[in-house]
Amino acid sequence: MKKQLFQPLSGNAMPRCGGPATFMRLPACELDDGLDVAFIGVPFDIGTSNRPGARLAPRQIRDESRMLRPYNMATRAAPFDGLRVADVGDVAINTFNLLQSVDIIERHYERLLSTGATPLTLGGDHTIVLPILRALSRRHGPLGVVHVDAHADSNDEMFGEKITHGTPFRRAVEEGLLDGRRVVQIGLRGTGYAADDFDWSRQQGFRVVQAEECWYRSLAPLMQEVAASLGSGPVYLSFDIDGLDPAFAPGTGTVEVGGLTASQGLEIIRGCRGLRLVGGDLVEVSPPYDTTGNTALLGANLLYEMLCVLPGVPYR
Repeated sequence: MKKQLFQPLSGNAMPRCGGPATFMRLPACELDDGLDVAFIGVPFDIGTSNRPGARLAPRQIRDESRMLRPYNMATRAAPFDGLRVADVGDVAINTFNLLQSVDIIERHYERLLSTGATPLTLGGDHTIVLPILRALSRRHGPLGVVHVDAHADSNDEMFGEKITHGTPFRRAVEEGLLDGRRVVQIGLRGTGYAADDFDWSRQQGFRVVQAEECWYRSLAPLMQEVAASLGSGPVYLSFDIDGLDPAFAPGTGTVEVGGLTASQGLEIIRGCRGLRLVGGDLVEVSPPYDTTGNTALLGANLLYEMLCVLPGVPYR
């Protein structure tokens, strides 16, 4: 039996100021609805260390996604012509308990993955990537990662805590969730507590591309190198919005100057086409710090671009 494909609700059928408050105004589905791709929100910011508000991001990213149309006019991707895609709502975290919430997220993603759907996550602060990687690696084995961020997120601890938004990639390495030779971190920059703050990543085999290496250039050649190094194994794409310069994305918790441009962010994601992507996230949007909504709008577009490079997407 041919699977039923969904299309976003057209702005010609319902004004964009109306319609369902789902990602791209797609149908709202249960986890067991036979989806190929599931947009899922994690309204979590208990792990943030500076400006809060990322728990409000899934709702605003969905709202700002209402202008997105089904066809990618730049890449010719037509994701809704080949994949069954819907919005499966939010993970019901415990807003008063970080560690319990991490467990809730992990169990929720295990259930989602058991349906065969590929998750695209609306964060949430970057703590959430740890339980997501736990669930994914249990299914796929050690993962390669394309990690866009101003920060390495590889601290050993913060205020004595081992699980925060600044520690997930160190925990992921310690737990054997990653293949260090297949991890690249792009956009790292800013000041540090020690001269070797980014060296821990390099010692694990990660490729570290600091923001200064990206200034004034297209990142398409870089992504050709990255794609070749990641090979045919499973890859996860984790995109912290603060990897972009605050001129493009001011609504985030830990801003750093001198970041990537919006177009470089698009180049990074489009450069992942052909990889065996098993999931992706867009994290650290904090709506209270951008009253224009432009940071969430950019986040929505980046998530759509992730959808467009997943395996199985047809091109027209």
